[in-house]
Amino acid sequence: MNTFGRRTVVVGLLAAAALSPVPTLAQSDYPNRPVKIIVAYPAGQSTDIATRYFANKLSQAMGQSFVVENRPGASGNIGTAVAAKSPPDGYTLIMGASGTHAMNPALFDNPGFDAEKDFDPIMLTALIPFAISAGPNANIHSLTELISMARSRPGKIDAAIPSVTGQLVLEMLKQRDVPLFGVKFKGSADAMTNTLGGHVPVLIDTVAATRTQLGKIKVLAVTTAQPMASMPGVKTAGEQGLANFNIAAWNALMAPKGVPAEIQARLAAEMRKILDLPETQKALADLGFERAPVMNQTELSAWLREERRSYAQTIKTAQMKPE
Repeated sequence: MNTFGRRTVVVGLLAAAALSPVPTLAQSDYPNRPVKIIVAYPAGQSTDIATRYFANKLSQAMGQSFVVENRPGASGNIGTAVAAKSPPDGYTLIMGASGTHAMNPALFDNPGFDAEKDFDPIMLTALIPFAISAGPNANIHSLTELISMARSRPGKIDAAIPSVTGQLVLEMLKQRDVPLFGVKFKGSADAMTNTLGGHVPVLIDTVAATRTQLGKIKVLAVTTAQPMASMPGVKTAGEQGLANFNIAAWNALMAPKGVPAEIQARLAAEMRKILDLPETQKALADLGFERAPVMNQTELSAWLREERRSYAQTIKTAQMKPE
């Protein structure tokens, strides 16, 4: 064989190798090293606790360690931007949230990522409903009473707001002619302390945070379509004069855009099994979360687009600004 012939064979072999399904073989043994799940919020927060639960279950199911890495800061933008710029190999994931992936794109001119273009959603893991509560010394016993009081004294009844999502609920109440005055706090602990201490009569926070003081605080309503088992005896806002007032924050496991479809499908299948476990539903309920609706990735992508549109509309109408 002459030199030209040998070169032709070598080039042909290299071309064949390049076309062979090596990436598929590499993907089929996924994961073969630890997987990192970024949480863009501090450790101990409800999203962090739930993510650690899922990481443990994924470790058991997939035979490799799934570890949580907290990257808080800038209302979740720092950790989310880190995830967006990570290699799309399936070894860095993020537990996306309504704050980072629906609100921040409308609040910040440049959050450091594109919530739609930089991520592929894998699985909606939980809904995080809100509670509207009154302090123990406040003479308010139902949401109907609070609505009547707020309308008779516009802007005179203070409501503790511990988060930007809580502020969104407040603005939605204002748009329903419930003109409360928002008092911002650094977090749920500060907001709860001031509500229990009588400094602020009303609190708007997640059910997860509110449940820590059941028996002390008076829960007036939840923002779910149906009453919650974890809040026995508490009526929904819709049952008390605010028809179709249904809002919940959410978490969704996501991957940087471009992770191979086979890996995404494997993660989605394992997450679906984990979410179907009775112990998972109990763990989520104990956090004050609700089970998320079952959606495939196409349906989830469309749902997320609608969430971003809806949040952006409320934020624009209320002229909300980032903290």
